Amino acid sequence: MAVIHSLGYDIFINEAGSLANFLEGLNPSKIFVVVDEHTEQNCLVYILEDLPADAVIIQIDSGEINKTIDTAAFIWKSLLYHGADRQAIIINLGGGVIGDLGGFCAATFMRGIRFIQVPTSLLAQVDASVGGKLGIDLDHHKNIVGVFRQPEAVFIYTSFIKSVPYRQLQSGYAEILKHHLIADKNEWLKWKDIEQLSDLPYEVLVEHSIRIKNEVVMQDPEERGLRKILNFGHTIGHAIEGLLLDTGKSITHGDAVAIGMVCETHLAMQLGFVTMLQAKEVRDHVLRLFGHKYKSIPDAAAIIEAMRFDKKNDKGIIRFSLLEGIGKCGYNHTASDEQIRKSLTWYIKGE
Repeated sequence: MAVIHSLGYDIFINEAGSLANFLEGLNPSKIFVVVDEHTEQNCLVYILEDLPADAVIIQIDSGEINKTIDTAAFIWKSLLYHGADRQAIIINLGGGVIGDLGGFCAATFMRGIRFIQVPTSLLAQVDASVGGKLGIDLDHHKNIVGVFRQPEAVFIYTSFIKSVPYRQLQSGYAEILKHHLIADKNEWLKWKDIEQLSDLPYEVLVEHSIRIKNEVVMQDPEERGLRKILNFGHTIGHAIEGLLLDTGKSITHGDAVAIGMVCETHLAMQLGFVTMLQAKEVRDHVLRLFGHKYKSIPDAAAIIEAMRFDKKNDKGIIRFSLLEGIGKCGYNHTASDEQIRKSLTWYIKGE
């Protein structure tokens, strides 16, 4: 159990009973809970005793493909038709899609109402739970429309992780791995030779990962500098994920980021920041735990074109956050199209 202080709010980890007490202190006019079909069935029961009988449940369809303006409009209309006012509060019970989308709707409805995040996936607990990034996708460009807005609180229950499929463990572990590679060499060395993800001490890993991200976010809340290091693996990863969204061959965010980290570590090697041995260790770790998704890689030209829409870019130049050694990361690095192609080929060959 732990309480981590962030940007004007607290993150409660496995603090039993704290949600009910917190809601009582806020005294909202009405409580809304945004869920998808999975979290309504599997997670809602665990917080129902903390909610009043008149709480309104808003269910949306799961999946990144539904993180759109149309789904946002459905939530806004549900709030409107059920009498939400500016003293109402939204509880977002779900993974990253629910947190991003429900938070975005809260931040924009009536110019902003309060919200609480209750992340249920490992990915959401170690990533989206911290930092106040909210948004939706547009034309398959991830989170291209959004705002920064902090929640009233975040409540994390690592017991939710026990019921998630292995694929979702992989997706969340990608962000844990990212935090180790950019900020904690000792943790990378401790876990780099593991063979599978099922029996890891997630109560410990989740808290450690949140503390790493929170330390960065506290120094740079709106990603004007240092916070960009949290995008390691995401420039290439987001491009691949977005291109595959509507193809019937979509991959998880974690798979995409894992591929991105392998490729961007190779870019760091080409630029002289890490050794070939270190790059191979990262690649071997990812291929062992995530499998080799080389058949999922779109055409390099399409990936490079998609990266031109990345939010970190400056004056049309693609910017990367790259390792500057294991446990250290820099930002605003550039690479040529040919270097990017080489990094993609290096992942695809896997040898």
